[in-house]
Amino acid sequence: MISFLFNKNSHFNLANIATFFNIAAGIFAIYFLTHNDFFAAALFAWLAGAFDIVDGKIARKYNLSTQFGIQLDSYADFLSFVIVPTMFIYFAVIDGQELTLSTPLIIFAFIYYVISGLRRLIQFNINSNEGEVEKYFVGVPTPLGAILLWLVYLIFLTGIISETFVLIAMIVIGYLLNSKIKIKHL
Repeated sequence: MISFLFNKNSHFNLANIATFFNIAAGIFAIYFLTHNDFFAAALFAWLAGAFDIVDGKIARKYNLSTQFGIQLDSYADFLSFVIVPTMFIYFAVIDGQELTLSTPLIIFAFIYYVISGLRRLIQFNINSNEGEVEKYFVGVPTPLGAILLWLVYLIFLTGIISETFVLIAMIVIGYLLNSKIKIKHL
């Protein structure tokens, strides 16, 4: 009856269900961001990260890795680790400051980060094979990029850095997503 959970060819196997939970957590994070509840948004963003770790471990442990799962995971990562963090920075840091900050810088930072994250995920998918895990990521993985943006936000809350610095940090982190830096896979 529940054999579909461990069927590699089922789109609703256990690994993919964990990925669907990642997507759901990302959607909830967006909902809370649009309602200015940054604490709840952060909780759901971190929950998405937990599901992202779990889905890969389940896929490898139970041999559930498929091209569908690889693609699904990247779509979930795009939502939870590219769109959610950029929206978080926008609503928590920039919203209401558009006229006092450099509008071209705001536009560039957000578009550049989103395109960088998307490009990184597409390239990752092109290079991925079912069931294989590389020893190193080339470029900063999007979940780590999201964590770095989160750290920038926490530093911003202390008053040490300005909104402009946050935008510049977004651009730098966006660049690192597609850099040649090698980061050991956990």
